[in-house]
Amino acid sequence: MASRICRLIRPVTTTFARKNGLNTLSGLQQNQNFLKRQSSTTGTTKQPTVATRNPLIRKSLTDFGAYVAECLPKYVQKVHVLFHDELEIMIHPDGIVPVLFFLKEHTNAQFMNIVDIAGVDKPTLENRFEIVYMLQSLQFNSRIRIKTYTDELTPIESACSVFPGANWYEREIWDMFGVFFANHPDLRRILTDYGFEGHPFRKDFPLSGYVEVRYDDEVKRVVVEPLELTQEFRKFEANTPWETFPAHRLSEGNEKPTAKPEEKK
Repeated sequence: MASRICRLIRPVTTTFARKNGLNTLSGLQQNQNFLKRQSSTTGTTKQPTVATRNPLIRKSLTDFGAYVAECLPKYVQKVHVLFHDELEIMIHPDGIVPVLFFLKEHTNAQFMNIVDIAGVDKPTLENRFEIVYMLQSLQFNSRIRIKTYTDELTPIESACSVFPGANWYEREIWDMFGVFFANHPDLRRILTDYGFEGHPFRKDFPLSGYVEVRYDDEVKRVVVEPLELTQEFRKFEANTPWETFPAHRLSEGNEKPTAKPEEKK
């Protein structure tokens, strides 16, 4: 009985669906044609969406940055608001713990979450490493960046006493850049292998590295050996070979002088 009812209802549903589909397609076509006509008449084209600057948010960020600089004049060196309403505070390396503690515990800040800690290598500078702390405040739905600096030998204070979540971030920076964090509870490499030498994210570290890891069938284990490249790095140029190579090649012992073309009288 149910199968008979389905056979009777199926043609009706299919025709109804086809009509609705045709109606929706015709509606879409009409909308597209309307947009085309409107763009042709007005002469305007679609532009990419760009975030507009909000002067109220920018002013509040500027005021908050000035407030932090006024509260911590010993450590804050510069306050900067970027184009997309992002606040950056540049501080002295000695003020990492005081500034982070202020931003976390102060009533007007409440940056309770540490999102990430990043490192930047600038070899041309005296203090080549730049450490960036990214904090988030769920209470005020806001983010902030704290920047400081150091070199290869000078350690900076660990932020684990303020944010326990900074543990692995600082280990990653120590592994990749070689920045030493003082008073860290467990400063060990976290990404590279045991016994790895060097820091891969430094600009003076070669792209190929120094060693290679492979599985040896003879010893039945993974071995670490000095790097041996099967092909040397080459300097490729964009010029065509027809412009760089001569038009002919002479082999040894078969040099023949080329005949000069006869001059026309």
